[in-house]
Amino acid sequence: MAELKGRDLLSLADLTSEEVTALLQLAAQLKSGQLKPQCNKVLGLLFYKASTRTRVSFTVAMYQLGGQVIDLNTTTTQVSRGEPVEDTARVLDRYLDILSIRTFEQQQLETFAHYAKIPVINALTDREHPCQILADLLTVEECFGKLKGLTLTYVGDGNNVAHSLLLGCALVGINVRIATPTDFKPLTEIVEQAKAIALPETEITVTEDPEAAAKGSHVIYTDVWASMGQESEADSRIPVFQPYQVNEQLLSLADPEAIVLHCLPAHRGEEITTDVIEGSHSKVWDQAENRMHAQKALLASLLGISE
Repeated sequence: MAELKGRDLLSLADLTSEEVTALLQLAAQLKSGQLKPQCNKVLGLLFYKASTRTRVSFTVAMYQLGGQVIDLNTTTTQVSRGEPVEDTARVLDRYLDILSIRTFEQQQLETFAHYAKIPVINALTDREHPCQILADLLTVEECFGKLKGLTLTYVGDGNNVAHSLLLGCALVGINVRIATPTDFKPLTEIVEQAKAIALPETEITVTEDPEAAAKGSHVIYTDVWASMGQESEADSRIPVFQPYQVNEQLLSLADPEAIVLHCLPAHRGEEITTDVIEGSHSKVWDQAENRMHAQKALLASLLGISE
């Protein structure tokens, strides 16, 4: 993966189909212990939003690679006092080897990447969540032994996860169906971008009909109905999103061997029922574990230590 050394990952669209495939292969090799690259590098975590899986998985991944991690608490660093992003980026560039950022605006992430010469990773913005989707694709490949030609259905809010699923599935040849209420569709520009980068014969569908979207699908995927920063809208969204709940009835429409994914945290009884998330089709915990393996592969590749 020498071609990824020194690069940023701000969007899955930054990668080619071949690069995504190579990252997933490396993640599988790291998970199995077939490869054990080591480094003496320092990862910085700059998170403006709460995090459990992303924070812990990045930290453990870097430790397992032999590196160190500095968790840059935004409330105790100068960024909380208004230091310009441009200045923070150029200072951190002098101390760190790689930087993972979780923030609200994609533009802030892009500004960091512009002013810092070290690799910058999107650990979630309001627009995209690329690291999550790398783990999702690894999980799907483990379950089905392939990616191309499968169908993934996402039901719920057309949010950052939906955006990155569109791009990631397009790159690996998974047919992707996004089912959302009328006013919560993914951004048109992301849908068009996914169509532009999709492998031949890959179908990309946006619909308001969750049942039609779920029919025959190999993967049923959902996320919370109100993302971070939208908590005040949570209660009002419930009646709008109720028809998009992942429950036994919706799952029965999918392929008999279908798997269920959720990027977590989950609100049982809202976007997914307890029976489904705890049921035999659920691969949610494997999916969560794979965050660490996928991100370890990403870190190793961007740092140039994957050999």
